[in-house]
Amino acid sequence: MGSVNKVILVGNLGRDAELRYTPGGAPVATLNLATTEMWNDKAGQRQEKTEWHRVVLWGKTAESLNEYLTKGKQIYVEGRLQTRQWDDKDGNKRYTTEIRGDRIVLLGGGGGGGGARQQPRGASAPAEEHMGEPVSELTDDDIPF
Repeated sequence: MGSVNKVILVGNLGRDAELRYTPGGAPVATLNLATTEMWNDKAGQRQEKTEWHRVVLWGKTAESLNEYLTKGKQIYVEGRLQTRQWDDKDGNKRYTTEIRGDRIVLLGGGGGGGGARQQPRGASAPAEEHMGEPVSELTDDDIPF
């Protein structure tokens, strides 16, 4: 049997997206996404826990969505976990695990916008091919709800 590396998140951006370009000219946007779980503890007190996720977008998706990905905006993200390694200034190996976003949907609320807004053309399409990894088109069977 094969394996699956799939992440689906709905959350709010903790700050505006940061768009940069690699030395080779490829656009890359970095997002900080918060997801919050709420529950009542044994004493009936409302509790909540927020997790922060680093999401990275590549190519035209990064460029076209950058202006819409503002602090507080609620978004839906589909992607996969990806771990990177680098050496810090002292020569120590460092690692980070982030979500490589393949599909972003802008949802209503947050970011200063009122209600649901149509996403820019191509925003719901999978991310551009990056580093020789083609992204397949999604079907209704891929959506868990």
